Amino acid sequence: MRILITGSRGQVGWELARCLAPLGEVVALDHAALDLADPAAVRRTVREVRPAVVVNGAAYTAVDRAETEEAEATRINGEAPGVLAEESASCGAALIHYSTDYVFDGSQPRPYREDDPTAPINAYGRSKLVGERAVAAAGGSYLILRTSWVYAARGTNFPRTILRLAAERDRLTIVDDQVGAPTWARWIAEATGAIVAAGRGDVAGYLGERAGCYHLACAGATSWYGFARELLAVAARQGRVADLAPIPSRDYPTPAPRPASSRLDCTRLAETFGIRLPAWEEGVRLCFDEG
Repeated sequence: MRILITGSRGQVGWELARCLAPLGEVVALDHAALDLADPAAVRRTVREVRPAVVVNGAAYTAVDRAETEEAEATRINGEAPGVLAEESASCGAALIHYSTDYVFDGSQPRPYREDDPTAPINAYGRSKLVGERAVAAAGGSYLILRTSWVYAARGTNFPRTILRLAAERDRLTIVDDQVGAPTWARWIAEATGAIVAAGRGDVAGYLGERAGCYHLACAGATSWYGFARELLAVAARQGRVADLAPIPSRDYPTPAPRPASSRLDCTRLAETFGIRLPAWEEGVRLCFDEG
C-alpha cells in the first residue's frame, strides 16, 4: 500500500511519516517538494505517485497573518484539499484531511458536534471551511478530521513559545477566556494510523462506507492560561520558573479574533472507529517531559 503524505515537515506531517511507515510505502513530501498553492503540481503529484491513501498534513496555519493573506490561506487550506480530493477519487484512493475547531464561532456552551452550524470568525477558519466543503463536494472515499490547539515538541507553537519565555521572563500574562482542548500531534498521527490500519487491504472501501467529518481532539478542556500553567509545571521540573497571571482577551488583542469556546464533541469518532484520545494534560506531560 502506497501512502502519500503532504506537509511532512509540519507538526502533524512529521508525526504521520513516522506513524504510517509500518503500514506501507510512504511518500512523504514537504513544502519544497509539493507546494499546495500550485494546483497543477498537486494534480501531477497524485497522478505520478498513484497512492492508495492520501493524508493531507499540509496547511497554512498562521492564524493572525491569514487576516491579511486570506487569498493565500484559501488557496492552500481551501482549494488544494479540493484538488487532492478530486485526484484521490479519480485514482480510487482514500483521502484523510485535517480541519479545525476554528470553523465554529465559539458561542455555543456545549462542545461542538460535527453537524452543528459552522460560522468562522477569522480568515483562517474561513479558509479551512472552504477546504472541508471542497473535499465533501468531490465525493469519493474521504475523512475530514477536525482537531484543535495542535502542538508538538518541534515547530512553532504555543507550548514552545511559553517554555522559551519562561526561561527569559519572570512573569507571563496569558488569556484565560478562550477554551479548547490542546491536542498532541503524535496522537493525531497515531489515531490516523489506527484508522488506516483498520481498513488495510481496502482503505478506500473501508473509509468510503464511513466517509464524512469527525472530531478528533484530546479529552477535557482548558484555557490558554490553564494550558500555560500545565506547561510551567513541566518547566519547573527543568529548572525554569516564571509567575503566571490570567488576563481577558481584550487585554491581548490579536489581528484574528478567536472563538471563546471551541470544545469538540468526539463521540462520533469513538462510536465509528473506537478511538478516544486521552486527557490533554497527559499529552502535555508526555510530549515535553520527553522533549
